[in-house]
Amino acid sequence: MDTDTKMKLVMRPPTDEIITVNELRTLFETCDTPRHYIGLEISGFLHLGSLLSTGFKINDMISAGVHCIVFLADWHTVINDKLGGNWDTVSRVSGYYKDAFKVVCPGAEIILGSDLYEQRHTYWSDMIKFTKRMSLKRARRALTIMGRKETDETDLAKFLYPPMQAADIHAMNLDIVHSGTDQRKIHMLVREIFPKMGWKVPVAVHHKLLPGLSAPQKGTVGKMSKSAPDSGIFMHDTDSDIRRKISKAWCPAGMTEQNPLLELASVLVFRDDSSHLTINRPSKFGGDISYTDYDSLVSDFAAKKLHPADLKQGIAQALIDVMGPIRDAIPMDDILADTIKNSV
Repeated sequence: MDTDTKMKLVMRPPTDEIITVNELRTLFETCDTPRHYIGLEISGFLHLGSLLSTGFKINDMISAGVHCIVFLADWHTVINDKLGGNWDTVSRVSGYYKDAFKVVCPGAEIILGSDLYEQRHTYWSDMIKFTKRMSLKRARRALTIMGRKETDETDLAKFLYPPMQAADIHAMNLDIVHSGTDQRKIHMLVREIFPKMGWKVPVAVHHKLLPGLSAPQKGTVGKMSKSAPDSGIFMHDTDSDIRRKISKAWCPAGMTEQNPLLELASVLVFRDDSSHLTINRPSKFGGDISYTDYDSLVSDFAAKKLHPADLKQGIAQALIDVMGPIRDAIPMDDILADTIKNSV
């Protein structure tokens, strides 16, 4: 595969930013199999954003010849008090994450943080060396990567989270670090400090966060969140759950900016040139219509040639078609489901 094709795979939606494009091109020209990672906390039920949007982007990387690592950050999860900060619960739910990513990204390597730290004997000394280059002020600013702000009650362990994330990157000898846009700060810190330490400086790839289904607040669309169940589609939602949530989604007629349903179409439906979206309508409302490209869908919706109710019906069915086989292949028993529900 030529370099231009590899670049297109990495750059297509939902990729939002590459730091830097020229560095990525050089990497592809000089390295047959670059090493990549994306790290995830073990924070509850997986949803369209955390599994499918992320997983499809990982698969783009794999198609481009990249060695991809899904890093399940169990210790980071405990530090950030996810799943109640209970180690036994985190360990159990991490198995669910591993199973899910094996289904969606069968070509990826999956590494647990706890395993990495046991196997990499210099990990903790490397982490301390990194902290010597990092001010407390920067550590405070970086807490936002955890979805938190500092308060008087912030425990000391949380200040270890950013330098641990940096040490993870060095320990896995990575060429590409990948995350949602919410993790940008730590990657910028890595790119600033690693050269001073003589450590490999990775290219950073950031993808857009899949929006929630509710109306935007103050000009922004909130990301799909486990804390607001009706704002997101979770991987074990039933077909009726999906249709119900999509039917309630924010989708004003003709509104294309910050429209969560159009974002879902862009990222999860129109994945490549063979993609299409079929919308079933009664003949008196124009009959069935099929779109083979995203721009045509947006154009018709902006011109109010496509009603929000029809768009919702089409998107709901498209998501069911994409999710169904994946959902059915991921093990989920009642005990595990109750464990997650009672811990989130």
